[in-house]
Amino acid sequence: MSDRTDVAIIGAGPYGLSIAAHLASRGVAFRIFGKPMESWLTQMPRDMLLKSEGFASSLSDRAGKLTLKSYCRERGLPYADMGLPVPLERFAAYGLAFQQRAVPTLEQALVTGLKKTPQGFALQLDNGERLEARRVVMAVGITHFAHMPDLLAQLPRERATHSSQHTEYSRFKGKEVVVLGAGSSAVDVAALLHEAGARVKVAARRTEIEVHSKMQLPRPWSDKLRQPMSGIGPSWRSWCFTHLPGIFHHMPEARRLRWTRVHLGPAGGWFMAERFGRVARLLGHTLIDAQVVGDESGGDKNRVRLEFASLDGSHPVVEADHVIAATGYQPKLKRLTFIDPALAQSIATVNDTVILSSNFQASVAGLYFVGPAAANSFGPLMRFAVGAGFVARRLSRHLAATARKTDAAVETGRADVSPGLSSTVGAK
Repeated sequence: MSDRTDVAIIGAGPYGLSIAAHLASRGVAFRIFGKPMESWLTQMPRDMLLKSEGFASSLSDRAGKLTLKSYCRERGLPYADMGLPVPLERFAAYGLAFQQRAVPTLEQALVTGLKKTPQGFALQLDNGERLEARRVVMAVGITHFAHMPDLLAQLPRERATHSSQHTEYSRFKGKEVVVLGAGSSAVDVAALLHEAGARVKVAARRTEIEVHSKMQLPRPWSDKLRQPMSGIGPSWRSWCFTHLPGIFHHMPEARRLRWTRVHLGPAGGWFMAERFGRVARLLGHTLIDAQVVGDESGGDKNRVRLEFASLDGSHPVVEADHVIAATGYQPKLKRLTFIDPALAQSIATVNDTVILSSNFQASVAGLYFVGPAAANSFGPLMRFAVGAGFVARRLSRHLAATARKTDAAVETGRADVSPGLSSTVGAK
């Protein structure tokens, strides 16, 4: 295989695979690297159900034929556009089938180094291979972005972990476990721990944990008018974020950052309401200290001692065998440690997230970021698999249109950033 290519795609989740499928149909030379559906298979509970509806849980091929619906129909599996939760295991299996059919050239090697060169970029793979690419698409999903609170990061892994480090919870049977967080991950993890036989308690700063109510189907016309359905949920704002991400990109930066931060706040799926209802909770409490301590007999240090500050001014202490941080993901550039420091330093950012052009290009010409890393530029849609369709269509058109053209920006190592972002170019 050639050690040079036009486009290198790093990551083989819904975004990377969808972009590759579109590029293949357009005849653009590319190579794609990564473990297919890795984060879905290795960073999420096997028994989890997707919050996204069935119609919003497909990867994207240019012909629009390789949908989750067609996959389920071919195999006689239950499916509904709405109202029937999609099991994670089924979605991951569908993603693998999509890859085998639409992106059979996937190379299951990991990129361990990325540097800028005069001709484009140099990539180092974990199998020892080196190659050059004129353009690079970063489709790394959430793999590198797990957020562990500093207080817990200092504890040994035997006592404190991030939710992304678990796919099943049988080893916690009979153990006391504290789950820190208030979002869907916290709800899922806590319910699954309880069902696995753990004595679990959820602790969160929020005074209540929201779990969505089940949608009435078929939807009344009044609901459709008040809250039109979109790929990321029902509401006019969600509908706009789903259908108009290009317009979102041109909004003032401060507004984009705020909307991305606050829209679709933490909440569990409706199907978890009964299962989560059995879990104990410590709400309105902020973690202020975490230590590993000995048991009551003064033996080895095998318990976690957590101190909280409550709204009434008290400082309750909770001890447990383990604490799991269901504290989400932060797509910060510094977490992509395989990027050469000199290259990373030259990428314009705001709040350590990459600033992107309308074609997903960073300030370094030929370097593109998609998925959650693009959320501050294109909105909440980028956090969901359904956003892969928009990205694959737009980015593949751009890459195909420039595939055989000499890009003067590549020679200089810079690319234009849209006028709406010019105020923060170069900011770190």
